[in-house]
Amino acid sequence: MSDIKIYSVQREIGEVIKGKDEIIEKVLATIFAGGHVLLDDIPGVGKTTLATALAKATSMEYRRVQFTPDVLPSDIVGFTLLNQENNTFEYRQGSIFTNLFLADEINRTSPKTQSALLEVMEEGQVTVDGITRPLPNPFIVIATENPIGSSGTQLLPDSQLDRFMVCLSMGYPKHQDTIEILRGVTAPPINDVRSILTVEELLYIRSLAADIFVSDSILDYITSLVEATRTSDYIALGSSPRGAINLLKLSKAIALMHNHNYVLPEDIEYIFCDVLRHRIRLGSKAKAEGLSADEVLTKLFHSIPVPKGK
Repeated sequence: MSDIKIYSVQREIGEVIKGKDEIIEKVLATIFAGGHVLLDDIPGVGKTTLATALAKATSMEYRRVQFTPDVLPSDIVGFTLLNQENNTFEYRQGSIFTNLFLADEINRTSPKTQSALLEVMEEGQVTVDGITRPLPNPFIVIATENPIGSSGTQLLPDSQLDRFMVCLSMGYPKHQDTIEILRGVTAPPINDVRSILTVEELLYIRSLAADIFVSDSILDYITSLVEATRTSDYIALGSSPRGAINLLKLSKAIALMHNHNYVLPEDIEYIFCDVLRHRIRLGSKAKAEGLSADEVLTKLFHSIPVPKGK
């Protein structure tokens, strides 16, 4: 039943986002793995539409904040306000209290506001004036940023980037998909997206993904891959241990979506660059040779021996 539901969700979102089946699958897998998504891409390729369609298809409560320089941390996490009638302070919830939070153009707000997301993304809770409040379950952040424009932007610090399980780029649509867009026959109105999964079913799929078997040889393989990012001549800053944890979690979700009973090396290969590209910093050798992060990671991946068996 879960396989049918997962496929139905992918198909429903695919009715709105044409030609991006792989991206849809990886975003869904990230949600099933309990992670957050950073969409790093140019404007106008459907990042916001993807997040909206995803929320509708999975029955999640959804809020969007357009991040601008005047957005304050209190707008996100909430604040306390003096009630003059009874002379007590009352808490007012911020926009973060939802299931799916879309942080649109997150690099256009101040570092102080960006840092307000650190606790909520890692621990699923908000602390305001010394009082900690849990967020709804599930809680997912999908953040978008434009990698080209630099005017008025604030680069996300490494500590913030590390909170995102994956960094994805949707890219331009293919030729035929663009023709269909021009003909007006592709995406139905976003309001027509049907609810396929309930929140309870989504959490159940999460539990199935968490229970996928992982052998000791695969754990050793993941560890070796991440450690290789710290010793490569092409990488100045390697992945944190969180990168290894997220690589494991996401590979288990991908295994579930690919109908595997246990994690295979190809499951790891499928999402390897997505999990690590935002966690490394290229060294001078890579820059001198004109290599991208994906090219460096791909070469690194194939340098590690693939484990045999399960």
